[in-house]
Amino acid sequence: MDISLLSGWLPWTFRILAVVAVVAALFRVSPFWVRHRLPWVVGGAAVGTGLAALLVLAFGGIQDPLPPGLWLWVCCALLGLGGLAAGVRRVRWWNLTAVPVAVGMSLLCAANSINISTGYYPNVDAAFGDLTNAPVPQQMTLEEALSTVGRATEGRVVVVDIPAEPSGFKHRRELVYLPPAWFRSKVRPKLPVVEMIGGQFAAPDNWIRAGGAAGSADAYAAAHNGYAPILVMADATGDFKTDTECVNGKHGNAEDHLVKDIPPYVAKTFGTATDPRSWAVVGWSMGGTCAVDLAVVHPDVFGHFVGISGDLGPNLGSKQATINDLYGGNAAAWDAHDPLTVLGRAKKDAYRGSSGYFLVGGEEGGKHLENAQALDRAARAAGLDTKVEVHLGKHDWQFGTAGFKLALPWLAQRTGLPGAN
Repeated sequence: MDISLLSGWLPWTFRILAVVAVVAALFRVSPFWVRHRLPWVVGGAAVGTGLAALLVLAFGGIQDPLPPGLWLWVCCALLGLGGLAAGVRRVRWWNLTAVPVAVGMSLLCAANSINISTGYYPNVDAAFGDLTNAPVPQQMTLEEALSTVGRATEGRVVVVDIPAEPSGFKHRRELVYLPPAWFRSKVRPKLPVVEMIGGQFAAPDNWIRAGGAAGSADAYAAAHNGYAPILVMADATGDFKTDTECVNGKHGNAEDHLVKDIPPYVAKTFGTATDPRSWAVVGWSMGGTCAVDLAVVHPDVFGHFVGISGDLGPNLGSKQATINDLYGGNAAAWDAHDPLTVLGRAKKDAYRGSSGYFLVGGEEGGKHLENAQALDRAARAAGLDTKVEVHLGKHDWQFGTAGFKLALPWLAQRTGLPGAN
C-alpha cells in the first residue's frame, strides 16, 4: 500500500487517536482528581520522559539528535499510564479501556516520529515488507536470473549470499539489481557496478525499500535503451545496531567484505566490468562516509564515489574515542582511514581517473557542507575530479533517494555505461 507514513492523513490519524485516548484515560468528573492527582500524573510523566531522554543520551550510542516529537509522544504514553497509576476507584469502564489504546497509539506516534525524522519507512508497504521480511519488489532468485534471457521492461533484484572469503565477515544476505539490458542475451553485457551503502542503523534492502534505488535505476534504463549500472546493496554492518564505519575492527572485517569479497563475486557471477574505473561506491549518512573512505583508501577497487550527507571520516565521536572504540587503540589505523590524512599523503597519479560527487542537503546544517567542502579541497589537491552540490533536503532517506537520482547520470557517464554520453 503506497500510503505515506511521513505526511498526509495516516500520521494525523495516529496522532488524533492518541490524543483522544490519552484524554479519555485521564478524564474524571472529580474536582479532587483535578486538584490533587492529575498534577502528580502530569509531573510524573514529565519526569519520566526526562529520565528516559537522559538514559538514551548516555547509553543509547546515538550521535544524531532525536526528534522532539519522540519525547512528546513518550510523555503522552506515560500520561496514559497515569490514568491507572493514580488509582482506579470511581473510574468508568471507558477510562480503563482507553489506557492501553493511549499507550499503544502514543508509542506508535513516537516510533513514527523517528521514522519521519529519518525517512526509514516512506510508506506502509515499505514498513510491512521490512517488518515481515517480505520479498522486495521485482525480486527473483539467482537461479532464475541466470537462466532468464529475453527482452525485459524493468530490472530485477536478486538476493545473494556472498561467501565471506577472505574477510570472514558475518553479514546478512545482500541484493543485486540487474537492469533490463542485462537479460537480453546469453552473453551478458559487461556493465559497470555500483556498491550501495546505507546509514548506521541499516539493512541491505534499505536502498530498495527506503531509497527507491531500483525504481531510480529503472527510470534511467527506460530512457537509455534498458541500460543502467548494476547495483549491489551491500551489508556494511552485519547487524542493524552495529556501526562498523566500513572498516575492519572489533565488529568484523567489514572493509575486507566490501573490497575483497563482493567485487570478485559480482564480477564472476554476473559477468560485469572489472576495471576500477567501471566500479563506484555510493552511500548516504554513514554510507556517505564509507563511500568516500573506500574510494580514497582503495582506488584500485573503486574509481568513483558519491558521498551523500557523510562525515569527515569514520568516527564514533571524538578522535580518541574513535581510535579506542573503532580501531582498538591503534592510532595508525585511524591515520590509514582518515580521508584527509590519506589524501594528503597520496603519491602523484594515485588517483588518476578517479572522481567524486558530494551531495549535501540544504537543511542539514553547516557541518555536512563543511565536511564536503574540506574533503573536496583535499581530493582535488590529490588529483581527483570532484564537485560539491547543495540541494533542498534534510538528513533523511528522502534526501538519500533524491541524491542517488541526481547522481545516477553522472555515475553512468563516469563508469562508462553504454549510451550514457
